[in-house]
Amino acid sequence: MKVVDETVAARAKARDLDVLVYAPHFTRLPEIRERAARFSDDELLVVPGREVFTGTWRNRRHVLAVGLTDPVPDFISLDGALSAFAAQEAAVLVPHPEFLNVSLSADEIAAVEDRVHAIETHNFKVWPQKNSRAQSIASDSDIPTFGSSYAHLRGSVGEVWTTFDRRIECESDLVEALRDGAPRRVYRRNGTAHRARCLAEFAHLGYENSWKKVDRLMLSGTEPTHPDHVAYDGNFDAVSEY
Repeated sequence: MKVVDETVAARAKARDLDVLVYAPHFTRLPEIRERAARFSDDELLVVPGREVFTGTWRNRRHVLAVGLTDPVPDFISLDGALSAFAAQEAAVLVPHPEFLNVSLSADEIAAVEDRVHAIETHNFKVWPQKNSRAQSIASDSDIPTFGSSYAHLRGSVGEVWTTFDRRIECESDLVEALRDGAPRRVYRRNGTAHRARCLAEFAHLGYENSWKKVDRLMLSGTEPTHPDHVAYDGNFDAVSEY
């Protein structure tokens, strides 16, 4: 999920979900953790995640990390991000491979496959042919899979989900299941409502990729996940792309 609030949590519970991964764009880890904890309870676990934008805005690649203990900024090199994830023993996931200009390609995945724990083979936001392509990439690489609603809109929660062969009681359980390649299956809903929500999510890309966001992200270096932000204390200067 890219958004979580009372509505999202209630809808997740109504759809019998046990765990949500909350990974909003351009938000620092402490804030993500605080919000995830706020909406976790005995019925629903919300796990914090960071979908890091590696590279430059024009040549960005998304990589999702679950289980980070320390913040990692956006717009650093792919190698720099993967090294930071490995140092924290986070689970490293590839969302929406080969989708538009924001995703790792098959060749890029092959080059780092020993540092990746799962590839997304069903993303609610992308077209069926792209999901089929993702399945082929995962099969060729022999990397475990996962699926998600990738929801930027509240009504999309639970349209796609992943089940594991074990209960996930806490964040470390999920990280362990992902890193160890625990058996899992990916499911999705069907029908007219499902397709309509998919179209709404895809339409949301217009804002996600707008120049308004570019301006907000890159002008001053003071944005929360910019590598020059004081919060990172210069730790990522060597791998910064800006």
